[in-house]
Amino acid sequence: MIYKIYPLLVFLLLSFGKDSNNTPEIKKATVKSIAKVEKFTVEAKIESIYHTLNSNNFNLPELRTFSEALKGFYLLKEKGIIQKDILTVIDFSLSSNTKRLWVIDLTTNTILFNSLVAHGRNTGEEFASNFSNSNSSYKSSLGFYATGEIYQGKHGASLRLDGLENGINSNARQRGVVMHGADYVSESFIRDHKRLGRSQGCPALPIELTDEIIELIKDKSCLYIYHPSRSFAMEERLIS
Repeated sequence: MIYKIYPLLVFLLLSFGKDSNNTPEIKKATVKSIAKVEKFTVEAKIESIYHTLNSNNFNLPELRTFSEALKGFYLLKEKGIIQKDILTVIDFSLSSNTKRLWVIDLTTNTILFNSLVAHGRNTGEEFASNFSNSNSSYKSSLGFYATGEIYQGKHGASLRLDGLENGINSNARQRGVVMHGADYVSESFIRDHKRLGRSQGCPALPIELTDEIIELIKDKSCLYIYHPSRSFAMEERLIS
C-alpha cells in the first residue's frame, strides 16, 4: 500500500536531520526534495492504478476525482479510521442524470458498481452546486465519510454515515444523512421529469441496488463525495 511510503520518508528526513555537518540550507533543500519524491511517487502510483482498473464495462470516474478519493483513502487507512479496502466515490460535478457513483474494490482494482445517486433538494436541480453541514438544510455534504451500520428506516435498509471532516460533513450522523434506496432514483424518473429525484441531503440509490451496495460497503469503508468547488484539504479538517 502507498500509505506505507510515508513512514519511510519520515525516517529518511529524521535521519538526515541528525547529521550536524549539514547546513540549514541543505536541510531545507532536502525536505523539499523528499516532498517532491513523495508527491511524485504517490501521484504516479495512483495514475498507474487508475489506468489498470478493471472497469467491468462501466464508465470510469475522472482521474482527478479518483486521485483525490484515493489520497484520502490512504490517509484514513493509515490512521485506522477505515478498515476495508473498498472505496465508494460520488462525483457531484456530474449531471444527476448520469451514473456518478462508483464502488471500487481496491484489493483487485475492480469497479463493482456504477450507479445513479441523488443529491439534496436544496443542493441543486439537475446539477449539485450548494452544500451544507447544517441540520434541516436539505443539502448534501461533501468530503470523506466512514460507513457505519445498517438499520431499518422509513426507506427500508439504510446505511449510517459518519462525516470525517470538521465543518464540512461532521454533522452527518446527527442530521440523519444516510445511504438508502428511493424510487425517485431511476431512469424512469429521469424520463418523466428530465432529471433525477432529490433527497433531503442523503446520497440515495436505486432501490434495486441498495441492499447489495450497502451490505458491501458497511462497517468502516471509505466514501468520498467530490465537487470541484472544494479543494483537497481533508487532512487539515480531519476529525481526530
